[in-house]
Amino acid sequence: MSSRNADDWIDAAARARAEDPVLSPCIGVCTMDAASNLCKGCLRTLGEIAAWSSASEAQRREIKAALPQRR
Repeated sequence: MSSRNADDWIDAAARARAEDPVLSPCIGVCTMDAASNLCKGCLRTLGEIAAWSSASEAQRREIKAALPQRR
């Protein structure tokens, strides 16, 4: 039996998720809202959309973390 406890397994799982590649939030509804300057599909700004391909995983996580508040 392993000497690892449940907290060790949870920490390992959290680290694995944090290292997973951040997928684009694009859903193919690429229309900018004139009032909010956000994409109606993914809720990103034009700058965030343009920078996505060269953004670090940490930057992508920051962008995705901001999206729920934009709804």
